[in-house]
Amino acid sequence: MPPALVSAADAAYYAGRPVGTIWRWASEGRIGRYGSGKSVRYNVFELNKAHRDEYTGELLEPGKPPQLPAEARAA
Repeated sequence: MPPALVSAADAAYYAGRPVGTIWRWASEGRIGRYGSGKSVRYNVFELNKAHRDEYTGELLEPGKPPQLPAEARAA
């Protein structure tokens, strides 16, 4: 399946996490980073979807963090 690339803000909304968490997960190697500079994108298929209220869109539970690679250490 080809990647579905989105901005950090869109990835953060999808996962129910702050943008800084998306950046940290990418630096830890939990998710891939595609492009460079202001044009960096993230593959939404590498993220776990947040649970939101279907009527209001209110965040009920953030998505679980992606698995940390065996060779990496968490920040």
